[in-house]
Amino acid sequence: MGLQEIKATAEQLPDTIFEKEFKFQSINSSSKKGQSGVALFTNIRGTASGGDHVDILDEGRINEYHFDRFALFNVYFPNGQSSEERLAYKLAFYERFLEYINEIRAQGKSIIVCGDVNTAHRPIDIARPKANENTSGFLPIERAWIDKLLDNGYIDTFRYIHGDESDRYSWWSYRAGARPRNVGWRIDYFFVSEDLKEKIVDADILDHIMGSDHCPVKLVLEL
Repeated sequence: MGLQEIKATAEQLPDTIFEKEFKFQSINSSSKKGQSGVALFTNIRGTASGGDHVDILDEGRINEYHFDRFALFNVYFPNGQSSEERLAYKLAFYERFLEYINEIRAQGKSIIVCGDVNTAHRPIDIARPKANENTSGFLPIERAWIDKLLDNGYIDTFRYIHGDESDRYSWWSYRAGARPRNVGWRIDYFFVSEDLKEKIVDADILDHIMGSDHCPVKLVLEL
């Protein structure tokens, strides 16, 4: 299980928090307290890393966890809405991340990426595409990176299972009752390298689960 934007340190998340469900946990906190942060919980022992070579500002954005046959990345990608500088950082982060996972893949490992990408890929992935065409999170230059990711041999697992199913979102603004009206964005994803294509059993958006402006997404693989 991967969590993003936990806004907490490892000390604030005791080992017992999910001890009934998971044996191991990996926490990567931001150097700025109360911001960002990611956490990964698993029952399979692996080797953890924080992805510091990608997250160069030490914002606690990546859990990198290596197993025998695959590497799992739990990522909270930057949001580009606050300024031009943050948009530029987001785009640079995208490029560094893709370059890095390609390096790991070239070493013979399969790749699984989950997390908040902070970009809706296609008009079908956002309730109001026309109104947001100049908004970070749906800019052509941001969407083009997801195109590039797919062109590099990665699969959007939700679309692989559900095709062009519409009105499926993972994030809704707290403003103006967006969630009850399903005015949302699909910005949370599971991507896998193409060699795992035949291993995909299910991928879905659990939009019935409340408690956040995001809802969980899930992936089932038969490895």
